Amino acid sequence: MTFSKADLKELEHLYRINLVNSCSGFKSANLIGTTSKSGQQNVTVFSSVTHIGSNPPLLGFFCRPTTVIRHTYNNIKETGVYTINHIHKSIIEDAHHTSASYDETISEFDVTNLTSEIKENCIAPFVKDSPVQLEMKFITEYPIKENGTILVIGEIQHIHVNQDIIEADGFLNLSKANVASINGLDTYLLPVVEKRLDYQRPKSL
Repeated sequence: MTFSKADLKELEHLYRINLVNSCSGFKSANLIGTTSKSGQQNVTVFSSVTHIGSNPPLLGFFCRPTTVIRHTYNNIKETGVYTINHIHKSIIEDAHHTSASYDETISEFDVTNLTSEIKENCIAPFVKDSPVQLEMKFITEYPIKENGTILVIGEIQHIHVNQDIIEADGFLNLSKANVASINGLDTYLLPVVEKRLDYQRPKSL
């Protein structure tokens, strides 16, 4: 099948959303934890966390347009601190439920079996038992004028990781921890390492 740009405009709304959201491939599955200035905790699933650079260690994620209240974005702008936590097999359903729209006075930790974990000198909550927990500091943001989304960029302050998934060269073998990925909006997968390949250099001709 082939879909032109014009075809996409004519598709039924949900069909178009599912098609376009899944065509980019597998995405990261993370829970971003924040705390408001008043101390209210928030945790929400994101599938857009991406590596920006290693030195300094920067990660980015996309926020949807702020035409409605975005608790995660607002809390980050207020405090400058947030956490990124990998979703793993045993918390998939609870993690997905955090996509529901609750009032800002209700913490997703209170309506799921997810457990908040506070670590020293970090006001934002981590998700307890997540095999990879990242403490982040807000650095900057870039509005995407074409659709009103916002690219939020943060710097890693601390990495907390289960020791048994770290390889000798520093590589995190996420499959050992049953870390999930997302296809589209609502489908979760458990990737398995097929093969690691050496750094590639040009062949001699």
